[in-house]
Amino acid sequence: MMNTRLLPAAAVCATLTAALATPAFATPALAVPALATPAAAPAAVSAAPKPLTGVAVYLSYDKEGFPVSRYEPGKGFTKLGAMPMTGQFSASPDGRKLAWITSAGYVRVGDGRRVTTAAKGAAAGFPCATPVWSPDSRRVAYVGKGNSDARSISVVGADGKGRGKAGTTLGLCHLAWSADGRYLAGYAGTTEGVYRLDVKTGKASKVKGVGLANHVQSLSPDGSKVVVAPLSRNAPGGDGSWPGSFRPAVVDVATGKKVAIPVKGSLIGACYLRDGRLVVRVAGRTANTLVVLDRNGRQVQRLTEPAAARRQALLQIVG
Repeated sequence: MMNTRLLPAAAVCATLTAALATPAFATPALAVPALATPAAAPAAVSAAPKPLTGVAVYLSYDKEGFPVSRYEPGKGFTKLGAMPMTGQFSASPDGRKLAWITSAGYVRVGDGRRVTTAAKGAAAGFPCATPVWSPDSRRVAYVGKGNSDARSISVVGADGKGRGKAGTTLGLCHLAWSADGRYLAGYAGTTEGVYRLDVKTGKASKVKGVGLANHVQSLSPDGSKVVVAPLSRNAPGGDGSWPGSFRPAVVDVATGKKVAIPVKGSLIGACYLRDGRLVVRVAGRTANTLVVLDRNGRQVQRLTEPAAARRQALLQIVG
C-alpha cells in the first residue's frame, strides 16, 4: 500500500510545481441556529438555466507566489491573492473571495484588499485540510485541531461571526459543500475512503463504492452524488495538495455505483453547479474545454478555457 496519511506543509513545497506535470469532539453539533436549518435547495424552474459565460477561478503552480486568479471573458485574469505555503485554501463560489489557513491555525478571509481573521484553532500544516465556502459564499467550514484521525468541523461567517460546530468526521480532506447546505464531504487523511457529514444531524457516514481516494471536488446539489479522484490500491496517495488535474469519478452516495460521464476525451476534472448541471473539464493541446451536461447527462454547452489556464488548477466555475 503506497497511499499516505496527512503530510505536513513542509513536504509540499518541493512538489507543488510537479502537481500539474502529472496529469474528535463529543460536543453536540449545530450549536448555531444558522447551521441547524440547511439552506433551501434551488427552486425548480421551467426555464432553462443561463448558459455559463466562462467565469472561473484558477490556481497557477508554475508562477512565483502561486497566484489565484479570477478569469472573465473580455477582461482576462484578475489576481485574487496568493496561495499560502500551508496549501490550505479555497475560492468562494461567487469567485470573488479566498479563505486560507495560516501556519498558526488562523482562518483568514480575503475579499479584495480586505483580509479578516475569521477564526482561530484550525488544523494547520496538513495541505489536504482545506477550508470550504458555503454555497452562498458567506460562511467557511474548516477542520479543527486534534490528535485523532477524526476531527471536528466548524463553520464561521466570513466576518468572524456565528461560529458553530457542524460535526465530527474522518473525511476532513478537500471538503466540498452541497448546494442545499446540508452536507459536507471529504476524503480521509489516510486516503481510505470518502465520508459525508450531515450538517443537520452532525453525523458522518462513509460513502459506498469508494475504497481509496485523494481528492473530493464537489457534491451534487442534494448531496446524493460526489465527484472524487479514486485511487487504485497501489497508487501513491500524494502529499494532499490541491491537484492540478484529476480523472473524475461520479459516485452515488447511497448505492456506491459510478455514474457514467458521457464525455469523450481525456477528462481532467468535473464539478457540479448549484442547479445540478455537471461541468466536465477535458484536456486539449492548446486549451482545455468545459463540457456542460444537464441533469440527464445531455450535453448542453461547450466552452473553451483560456490557453493560459491549460496547466492551471481549476478551483471554481462561476455559474
